[in-house]
Amino acid sequence: MKAASHNPVPTQANAPSFMSPAAHRHETILAEARPGASHGLAWDPIRASVDCWSLYSRLGDIWWTRAAGGPAIAAASRNRFDALVAFARARSPFYRDAYRGLPAGRLDPAALPVVTKRALMNRFDDWVTDPALDLAGVTAFLVDREHIGERYLGRYVIWKSSGSTGEAGIYVQDDDALETFDALMAVHLDPARFAAVHAWRIAARGGRAALIAATGDHFASIASWRRLTRNNPWIAARCFSIMDPLPQLVAELNAYRPAFVASYPTMLSLLAEERKAGRLEIDPVSLWSGGECLPAHMRVGIEAAFGCPVVNEYGASECMSMAFGCNEGWLHVNADWVLLEPVDDEFRPTPPGAPSRTVLLTNLANRVQPIIRYDLGDSVVVKPGPCACGSPLPAIEVEGRHDDVLAMAAPDGRIVRLLPLALTTVVEDAAPASRFQILQTAPDRLRLRLAARAPADRQAAWRALEKALRAFLDRQSLPNVRVSLDPGRPRTDRRSGKLREVIASRRDHA
Repeated sequence: MKAASHNPVPTQANAPSFMSPAAHRHETILAEARPGASHGLAWDPIRASVDCWSLYSRLGDIWWTRAAGGPAIAAASRNRFDALVAFARARSPFYRDAYRGLPAGRLDPAALPVVTKRALMNRFDDWVTDPALDLAGVTAFLVDREHIGERYLGRYVIWKSSGSTGEAGIYVQDDDALETFDALMAVHLDPARFAAVHAWRIAARGGRAALIAATGDHFASIASWRRLTRNNPWIAARCFSIMDPLPQLVAELNAYRPAFVASYPTMLSLLAEERKAGRLEIDPVSLWSGGECLPAHMRVGIEAAFGCPVVNEYGASECMSMAFGCNEGWLHVNADWVLLEPVDDEFRPTPPGAPSRTVLLTNLANRVQPIIRYDLGDSVVVKPGPCACGSPLPAIEVEGRHDDVLAMAAPDGRIVRLLPLALTTVVEDAAPASRFQILQTAPDRLRLRLAARAPADRQAAWRALEKALRAFLDRQSLPNVRVSLDPGRPRTDRRSGKLREVIASRRDHA
């Protein structure tokens, strides 16, 4: 899903952890997480003990609130919303200005103005509530990729979102926010019951967890993964790059034999095909999906191929855990800690059963960088009435990423499949903040559309992108594929109004 922005991420309470973009070869994270490791990721037993206590306290609060039903969930959400708004007005100059003229005390959420990524990033120093945080210092920290997963100023975990829309975002998390989202993920998974059912299979595979993602920059997935392994150095966890050719990835997974695998739906679908063909021999206990839309038919196919469940998560760089999938195929919003408002073009509420134009996000867990009525850009449908699964949480469907897996013809006639998130990672890494669209026009042809910009800047971006795409295609055994610059601009999908970044020629409805 779009908002997840390359996202699969279970966290510290439930072993595997995922979410991000950018490139790098696979790496073993466990070694970095052990005491004495480099890059500031050494295990701190005191901090780990405090984190564990805080986590279980938060877990208990969530469990009791939800056990009390819908009214208790709504009351908790309302109280947290009021407290967050009051805190933001007092501590964030950005929100103080935005809410100037509004009455004091409890406000209807609909009375507050909508905010955008661009507006917030343009006033980053005024947005954050800790004066020690400033854009210059945070940007300098993010420049060095050796710092991925380290704590900034000793107390904050920082990541960024992709700049594919022309607007990159930087997001700051404190321990309180991170522990809240650890607890939200854990309460959905019920790890104790899961372990009781699958203990022997988990033990047989050494409890190994694998993340397959893009891992070479400060994105939420890899930052979260490194935090997980730092806090739990006994976990056997390894990260694999989506940039690697599929045969290489299959061979490495066969050698590692993980009990848990987390990745994007398109990658899990490709791995399901490899398993059905007999080339992938792993037998995981559970799969974790995020970062893209997971259609029902794709989920059924993945679960049939692996013989295990797929946990579907809806999250974003702005808010790690917004909703989790249920057995009925719906996503249940963590409504006690997350406020999602489906709205139309005029930011008026969309009725249940109707698709929204966008959705407004309020992250009730993060006070260091308040996100209140933030235009997330996803289209959602709220389920009318309760879900048959019995959850008291509201249920939604999300219209997220629907980019295509491209099937390209190699010189020897083989078909090489390219993941959309691998292609977008190449572009985002080579030309940050470029709005783009990749079109497959033939089995050995790709065209790139770039947003309008000054001719000199457009040509400079194209030279960098051509070189990066060429290197990626060569590594995928596709030296014959030609890449050209399309004279047109990226076009939104006629039906959804969204920008699809990777489109196979047979499905180019732009």
